[in-house]
Amino acid sequence: MPDIRRPASSAALILNATYEPLGVVSVRRAAILILSAKAVCVADGDGILHSARHSIPVPSVVRLTRFVRVPYRAQVGLSRRAVFARDGGRCAYCRAAAETVDHVMPRSRGGRHAWENVVAACARCNHRKGDRTINELGWRLHTVPGVPRGPSWRVLGHRTPDPRWAAYLSYR
Repeated sequence: MPDIRRPASSAALILNATYEPLGVVSVRRAAILILSAKAVCVADGDGILHSARHSIPVPSVVRLTRFVRVPYRAQVGLSRRAVFARDGGRCAYCRAAAETVDHVMPRSRGGRHAWENVVAACARCNHRKGDRTINELGWRLHTVPGVPRGPSWRVLGHRTPDPRWAAYLSYR
């Protein structure tokens, strides 16, 4: 088993045999896939992993040796971290640093807990808004909330991608 002392990037992008991005795994899991010949290293990270018999570069991107059929979710899961990532960590009302999430149409008034109704908000704006709509307050949203799109959102979710992964994620 490799001796892993937490390199700078502790995650690796995993690609299908067809170079289609599948997800993100730990460096430890990527190393095990390489050592068991289930994957090959496509791009190296920083550092070297050592075991009693082997030394391999820290993998940054690995490709499976056999094609794996994986059903994808149609939508990205809604979470607090994902909302902050989508909104850039800024309040949708005043653009200050966001600390909370807010339902644009309050749930008590029939608003749904969905991407189109949830925004990042600072504590001050969230408290001032309370159980009212933005029309009642005369406020406006700086950005229209929506479902995050693109292959990088499906694969990475809220994670910040390693710059070495850009060629494999096909940013749009």
